[in-house]
Amino acid sequence: MKLLTYIPSWLKNKFLLIGAFFIVWMVFFDQKDMLSLFDRRDKLNELEKSQQHLKMLIIETNKQQDLLINNIQGTERYARETFMMKKDNEDLFIIKSAPENK
Repeated sequence: MKLLTYIPSWLKNKFLLIGAFFIVWMVFFDQKDMLSLFDRRDKLNELEKSQQHLKMLIIETNKQQDLLINNIQGTERYARETFMMKKDNEDLFIIKSAPENK
């Protein structure tokens, strides 16, 4: 029992011990703990950036679709560039760039 006499009185305070236990529980062990909160916040930021990127791709695709639907010359150009189509009296030359070494 001599050990209990050497413990400071503020460590014997039950309110302090319960409060410290509560804080440790909320930070580390709870289902909605602080560490998971930070991970979820990072994931949310990643998803928002991805959403903005995909919105820009949708806008560009819609512009390209309007060009293809409304412009015959645009449709012909798109077919030539994408599918390498050609007219009967034309020659098609395909030039491939060298692969990049990283």
